[in-house]
Amino acid sequence: MYREEDYLMISGLQHFAFCRRQWALIHIEQQWAENYRTADGRIMHNKAHDSGFREKRGDVIITRAMQVSSAELGISGECDVVEFHKSSDGIYIPRLNGNYNIIPVEYKRGQPKENNCDELQLCAQALCLEEMLCCEISEAYLYYGEIRRRNIVVLDNALREKTISMIQEMHQLYDRQHTPKVKRTKACNACSLKDICLPVLNKKRSTAEYMAEMLKDGDV
Repeated sequence: MYREEDYLMISGLQHFAFCRRQWALIHIEQQWAENYRTADGRIMHNKAHDSGFREKRGDVIITRAMQVSSAELGISGECDVVEFHKSSDGIYIPRLNGNYNIIPVEYKRGQPKENNCDELQLCAQALCLEEMLCCEISEAYLYYGEIRRRNIVVLDNALREKTISMIQEMHQLYDRQHTPKVKRTKACNACSLKDICLPVLNKKRSTAEYMAEMLKDGDV
C-alpha cells in the first residue's frame, strides 16, 4: 500500500502513455507550457469539473469532479463524470439508498486517438472506483468534444494489466527522479513542451557515451 504523499496523478497516465519524457518533464521536473490544444482541453474540463453538480435523470444520478484514489496503485485524481445507474444487481450505495452500477465518463477535447492513452487513464479511474466502492466496473465511456459522441470502453483484463504495468513503471521513474530520453517522432511537433524538451538534442551522444567510444577505439 502506498502512502498518500506518494500518490501519482491519474491524469499523468495519459502523458506517460503518449511520451514518457513528456510525463517526466511535467510530473518530475514540474515544467509546463500551454498551446491551443491544452488550453482548449482545460476549458472543456473546467466545465465538466463542477464538484457541486449532481443531476438525476430517471434512474441515473450524475456527479462531476469526483475525487478518487487507490492506495494499492498509489494514484489519485478526479473523474470528470461518474454516473450511478440504478440496478438490482449493482452495488448498494447507502448515501443514495439503492443499488447502482457505476460508470465513469472522461471528457476529451478532440477525437479518438490512434493509441490508447485515453483508455488507460479511464481504466485507472475505474480501478480507483472499484477499490473505493468495493464494486466491479465492466465498461466506461470517453466523450470527445470534436465529434460530440461517447465511445464505450470495455475494461477487459488486457487493458487493466497494461494500466497497472504503466502505473508501476511511473512509480519506478518517479522514485529515481529520472527523465528518460525518447526518439523524436512527428507527434513531437504538436507537443506543448517541444521547446522545453528539445527532442532534436536527444539524438546527440552524451559525454560519457563519447568517452566510452573513444576508449574502446584506443583514441584516448
